[in-house]
Amino acid sequence: MNNLEGFDLFAELGSEVLDDLAAVARPARFADGAVIFREGDPAEDLFLVRSGQVQVERRRDDGPAQVINQLRPGDYAGLTSLFVDKPRSATLVAKSQVACWLIERKAIHRLILRHARLGAVLLRHLSVRFRTESAALAGPASNDGRTPIAVFDAKPYDRSHLSSRCPDSLALRFLDTRLNEDTAAMAVGCPAVSIFVNDRADAAVLARLAAGGTRHVALRCAGFNNVDLEAAKRCGLIVSRVPAYSPYAVAEHAAALLLALNRRIHRAYLRVREGNFTLNQLEGIDLHGRTCAVLGVGRIGQCFARIAQGLGMRLLGWDARPDPALAAELGLEFVPLAQALAEADVISLHAPLVPETRHLICAETVATLKPGVLIINTSRGALIHTEALITGLKSGRIGGAGLDVYEEEEGVFFEDLSARPLQDDALASLLSYPNVLITSHQAFLTHDALDAIASTTLADIAAVLAGREVPPANLVAKPD
Repeated sequence: MNNLEGFDLFAELGSEVLDDLAAVARPARFADGAVIFREGDPAEDLFLVRSGQVQVERRRDDGPAQVINQLRPGDYAGLTSLFVDKPRSATLVAKSQVACWLIERKAIHRLILRHARLGAVLLRHLSVRFRTESAALAGPASNDGRTPIAVFDAKPYDRSHLSSRCPDSLALRFLDTRLNEDTAAMAVGCPAVSIFVNDRADAAVLARLAAGGTRHVALRCAGFNNVDLEAAKRCGLIVSRVPAYSPYAVAEHAAALLLALNRRIHRAYLRVREGNFTLNQLEGIDLHGRTCAVLGVGRIGQCFARIAQGLGMRLLGWDARPDPALAAELGLEFVPLAQALAEADVISLHAPLVPETRHLICAETVATLKPGVLIINTSRGALIHTEALITGLKSGRIGGAGLDVYEEEEGVFFEDLSARPLQDDALASLLSYPNVLITSHQAFLTHDALDAIASTTLADIAAVLAGREVPPANLVAKPD
């Protein structure tokens, strides 16, 4: 195998061009801490990282070096200098034992005369880099030595809590827009980005982030099903999350949905405001003595189970890793999923969204439910198949649903759509049911949880920038 085949820069080139490039590539090695190039040095080589990690810095006489990028195997530097005669714009420092290839600019020029395809490919990569960097120029940039961090889908509460916890070394760039393939360019020059549940981080987006210098994607939530983890690894990206910002916040919201749904609080509130003080069709049930199935008995599920236990409910639990000691502590019985669904008067969903849990509530399982069961979901929308839920509500098999998440919530939740017709027919149908109570993904929204999210997110970003590991519970993916 040609040693240059692993570089995305050359992925579109045939074996003949790669062989000619390999023939003029000089191998080099640098010890940990060695300065490879200095800012202002003549830029005469294309630099290709074979192994190890290289830190890209801008150094000033009046302050510490500013880290602007991290290069890993497959990354490169000096592409611009192949076409523009200018000195190095940054300092490269080995952060481990580094092996690399160096290819002289003159040698590449000779090969471009022989292989026009090589010149076209290099110019296209350069064009993409220029376009993304130009797109970022309109955004606020840090020119005071602080490291810029792009915060996508930043709501007022995100801005407030993150700003109050932000260390002096970071400059937060708050962006109203969500991350997607079109907006990824707004993060150029930011070694870290922070995203939320409805930001899109698929392979194409991650490749654009990596091309713009991003090396860390920090989720402000526990779930990470919106991130292509394998693509992140290939792009050299670290992905972190906030696994336990406040399990109490989400569990308490689930309990609030259950109590309000059961006692028809949402309907009673609207009636009384209109001067209607009748009690017709507001009957609920005593939760005391009823059976509650907790699907997913992690931190949040455990908190909810304790609340349900306090209400005097019989507890059933279903989890991928049932823990007998935990069962004894909670007064809960771990049972198979089919038994939990069949016996429950209340089902509360707290499982993560993975292939095995997608559509836990579907047409097949709805048919096995106890008639009149109440379903609460504060975890992930796709745990419930929406059409199956609607069918169950129509038939009366499902007595009510309290939802803080929805299968197709992207583009709807967190937005003000009050001035135009709702385009999602399934969601509109659910909103028409008197026994359905929907909140827009607000279970996490407490001051305590937002403070914890901000603190953990910023601590992880600071750790990665300093070359430290994030806590194992927070780490979702890292380069191989």
